[in-house]
Amino acid sequence: MSQSYSINGEVQGENMNAVTEDESSPLLPSSSSNASFERDVWALSRSLSRNDALGPDITRRTTTRTLGLFAGVFCPVALSMFSTLLFLRSGFVVGQAGILESVLQLILAYFILVMTVLSISAISTNGALEGGGAYYMISRALGPEFGGSIGFLFFVANVLAVGLYVTGFVEAMIENFGPGGTMVEHAFLKGNHDSWYKYLYCSIVLFVCLGICIVGGAMFAKTSLVIFLVVVICLLSVFVSVFAKNSIQDVDYAEQAKRIHEKRNISLYCFHANESGYVTQTSAPYTGLNAGTFKDNTFSHYEKDYNTKDMMTFASVFAILFSSVTGILNGANMSGELKDPSKAIPKGTLYAVMFTFVAYLVEIILVAGSCDRCLLLNNYIFLQEINLWKPFVLIGIFAATLSAALGNLIGASRILQALANDHLFWFVLNPATITTQSGNPYVAVLISWFLAQLVLLVGSLNAIAPAASVFFLMSYASVNLACLALELASAPNFRPTFKYFTWYTCVLGMVGCFVMCFLISSVYTSAAIIVMLLLAIVLHFRSLPTQWGSISQALIFHQVRKYLLMLDQRKAHVKYWRPQILLMVANPRQCSELIHFINDIKKGGLYVIGHVKLGSLDSYSNDPVLEENPKWLGLIDYLKVKAFVEVTLANTISEGLQHLLRLSGMGGMKPNTVCFGFLDDSEPKDTLSVGNAVRRRRIFTLLESGKKESIDNLFMNIRREGDPRYLSSLEYVKLVSDSLKMQKNVCLCRHFDKLSKQSIVNSKKTLFIDVWPVNLFRPDTANYFDNTCLFMLQLACILTMVPGWKSKTRLRVFLCLNAQTDDTLQKQRKLDAFLQQLRIKASVKIVTWDHLVQHLPVMSGNGNDRLVLMEKFHPVPIEFISAINQMIVTYSSTTAVTFLYLPIPPADREGEETYLNSLTKLSDNLPPTVFVHGLHPVTSTTL
Repeated sequence: MSQSYSINGEVQGENMNAVTEDESSPLLPSSSSNASFERDVWALSRSLSRNDALGPDITRRTTTRTLGLFAGVFCPVALSMFSTLLFLRSGFVVGQAGILESVLQLILAYFILVMTVLSISAISTNGALEGGGAYYMISRALGPEFGGSIGFLFFVANVLAVGLYVTGFVEAMIENFGPGGTMVEHAFLKGNHDSWYKYLYCSIVLFVCLGICIVGGAMFAKTSLVIFLVVVICLLSVFVSVFAKNSIQDVDYAEQAKRIHEKRNISLYCFHANESGYVTQTSAPYTGLNAGTFKDNTFSHYEKDYNTKDMMTFASVFAILFSSVTGILNGANMSGELKDPSKAIPKGTLYAVMFTFVAYLVEIILVAGSCDRCLLLNNYIFLQEINLWKPFVLIGIFAATLSAALGNLIGASRILQALANDHLFWFVLNPATITTQSGNPYVAVLISWFLAQLVLLVGSLNAIAPAASVFFLMSYASVNLACLALELASAPNFRPTFKYFTWYTCVLGMVGCFVMCFLISSVYTSAAIIVMLLLAIVLHFRSLPTQWGSISQALIFHQVRKYLLMLDQRKAHVKYWRPQILLMVANPRQCSELIHFINDIKKGGLYVIGHVKLGSLDSYSNDPVLEENPKWLGLIDYLKVKAFVEVTLANTISEGLQHLLRLSGMGGMKPNTVCFGFLDDSEPKDTLSVGNAVRRRRIFTLLESGKKESIDNLFMNIRREGDPRYLSSLEYVKLVSDSLKMQKNVCLCRHFDKLSKQSIVNSKKTLFIDVWPVNLFRPDTANYFDNTCLFMLQLACILTMVPGWKSKTRLRVFLCLNAQTDDTLQKQRKLDAFLQQLRIKASVKIVTWDHLVQHLPVMSGNGNDRLVLMEKFHPVPIEFISAINQMIVTYSSTTAVTFLYLPIPPADREGEETYLNSLTKLSDNLPPTVFVHGLHPVTSTTL
C-alpha cells in the first residue's frame, strides 16, 4: 500500500475517507459534471460512427430551434436599429449637424458598430452557442465573475429598453390621438400627457407584448417579420413622397416650439418678429428636392432643442443618432431559437447593419435636399406632414416601437433564464429556470415584464434613454473585450470560422463604446462600471462553475510564460533577494498555522507546499499524484494562502525531497529555502479543524454547504499517542543535511500549534519577535556574525513588515556577552550601528552568560577558524543546554516567535541522534520557534 509521510512522522494511506464529489464542494471536480462530460463524449463518438440521434435532450433542443437567418436575426436587429428615431429624429440630426457632419456621425457610429459585430461574429463561430446570446458569449469567454456581472447589466439594459420603447409608443399615440392631436379633431384618448393615464396606456401596451412573448420566441419572429415589412413599406413611402411632392408647401412648427418662442423682443434663427417685437414666423417650407436647399443644409448650425431647451453640440447630436442604432445583439439574444446560430448571427447581423446604414444615408440626403433647416429644427414629426398619406409615418412609428419592445422583452427573459441556469446568484433566480414543454421560459418573461412595469413609472422616454444606451454600450464593449482577450491569449482552440477580424478591430470597437458611454452620460457610465465591479467581486468570492474555462487563466499563462523567460537568475542581485520557500507538509491538519506563518514571511516570493507520497509508479495503473493534486489545491483555496502545490511520488522521503528541491518552480523562480516541521514526541494537534470555525466567519468567504466536511475528510486524522511513526530521527536529520548539500537555506519550525495570529492581532500589549544570532552550541563564537545570523535578522524583519504583525510586535535582538571580558557598551553600540546600517528597526537586549559558559571546556579554534567553526554543531553537556533553555524561557513571556541558530548536522550516525536531541532540549517550553541556517548573503547596505 502506498503511503504519504510528513516530517512529524505521519502516514497517509490510500484508505482515507472518500469525499463525496457533489456540486456543493468546489474543491474537487463535480461527479455530475464528469458524468455529463462522459455522456457528451459517448454521444459524440456514436454520432461519428453512426447516423442515429445524440439522445432525447439533444433532439428536443434541435426541435425547439426553428428560426433561420432572416426571421431570427436580420429582422430583430434591423427593427431594433430603426426603432422610433427612424421617423422622429433623422430630420433633427440633419437640421443641427448639416449634411456633412450628419454623414460623418453616421459613418462614425456604424464604424463602432461594425467593429463590435466583427467581434460578435468571431465569438459566435468558435463553438456551439446556446441560449443567452451575448451573456452566454461573454461569460464563457471571460469567465463567471465578469460574465455574471456583465450579464446582469445586459439584462437591466434590455428591461430599460422595453420601458423606453413602450413609452415612445404611447407618446406617439397621445400626440396623434390625444387632446390637440394631429390625426384627429376630437380626441378619444384622455389625459393630455397626464402621468397616470399615460401609465395606464403603457401598461396595456406592455401587457400585449407580454402575451406575444408568452406564446414564444417563434411567434415573436413571425410577428417581427410582418412588422419589419410594414416598417420598410412606411420608409419607402417617405422616399417616394420626397420625389412625388415637388411643390413648395409650408409646414407648421410643432406646438411646443411655438410656445417656446411667443415672448417679445427675441431675435432667433427661424423666428422673425414684427415691429412690435412679437414672433410672426410659425412655419417653414418644404421645397421638394432643391439644390439650394441642399446647399443651405450642407454645414452645421447648432441651436437649442425646443424640447429640452438645451444647446446642441456635435457630441449631444451624435449621442441622439447613436442611440437609434443600438440593437446589434438582438440576433444573438435569439441564439436559443436559431437553427444554426454560428452562421445566422454573423451574416444576419452584418446584413442588417448594412441595410440600416443605407436606409439612414438615403433618408439623410433626401431630407436635407427637400426641407428647410428651420422646419427640421422645429418639428420632429414633419415626415407626417410631407408624406403622401400621413398615416404611413404613424404606422411606421407604432410598428418600430412595438417590435423593439418585443425584441428586448424576449432578450431580457432569455438572459435571465441563462443567468438562472448557471446558478451564479445562489437560489435567487431559480424560478427563472421554469419553462414550458416547448422550452419557452415563461417565468423569466413574467419577471422581465414586472420589472419593465416598474421602469414605466419613470414616465419619460428622455429620462430612460441615456441609462438604456449606456448599459447597452457597456455590453458591446465587453463583447469586444472578450474577443480581444481570446485573440491575445492565442489559445489553440480559438479557431472561429469567421475570419474577418483582428485584435485592433476589437480595440477600436471597445474604445469607441467606452468613449460613447461617457459621451452620453458619465454618471450612468460610472454607476454601471461600479455595479459591474461590485458584482464581479461578490461572484469572485463565491463558489462558481469552473467547467466553462476562464480567459483570465489563458492570458495569465501567456504573460507568465513571457516574463519567466525574461527572468534571468544569472542577473539576480542580493539587493532584490526575497525568500522563496518550499514547505514540506504531509498532513496539513496538524500544521495549518505553520502554513499561514510561512505565507507571512515569504515577502512576495515563491511559496511552494511540497508533499511526498511514498510508493512506486509500477504499483499503480495510473499516476496517484493526479488524484492528490486536487485535494491540495482545495486546501490552498480554503486556507487563502498564496502558494503553489507540488506533489511527488518516491520510494523514500529523502528521494522525494530531492525531486521537489530540483524541480519545484521554474526558470528564475525556484526555492532557495526549505522549511520543515519539527520531529519530536509531542502529540500533534488538529489545527485545521480548530481554525475552521473562525474562517467561516470571514466576510465574502462564507463556504458552501458541505465544504467543511470535504476539507475534514480530504486528509487523514492526525497521529495519536502510541501510533507508529514512519520517519526516524536519522532520516529527519538526513533531510536537513541533503537540503544544505543542495545549497538551500533551512528552517525547522517547532511549537507552531501554539501560534494564533488572531490572538496577536487582538493583543492589547506589545509582543516581541526574538532573534538569538549566536550558535548556542558554540558560545565562543558569540562575537561573530555570519550568513545565518543575517538570514535570521532578515526573516524576523520581514515578519515585522506584515500586516497584523507590524502593528502588534517589535523586533528584539539578543546580544550574549561575558561581562568579565567583554566591553558591553562598545559591543551594544556596534550592534546598534550594524542594525541601523541594515535599516532594521530593532532593540538590542544584553544577556550575560558568564555563569553558564565558564563550566564548558575550552573549544578549539581561534580567529578565522572560529568563524568557520561557528556554523558547525558541537556537542555540549545536556545541563548546559537546559540552562540555556531556561534562560531563553525567562525572556520569552511576551514573545510571539523566537528565531534560533541552526548549526550544520554532524556526519556520523551517533552525532545525528545527539544533534536532534540537543535541538529538542534547547527549544522545550518555548513559544513558536524557528531554527534557521542560511548559506548565502541576503542583506545589502548599498543603494
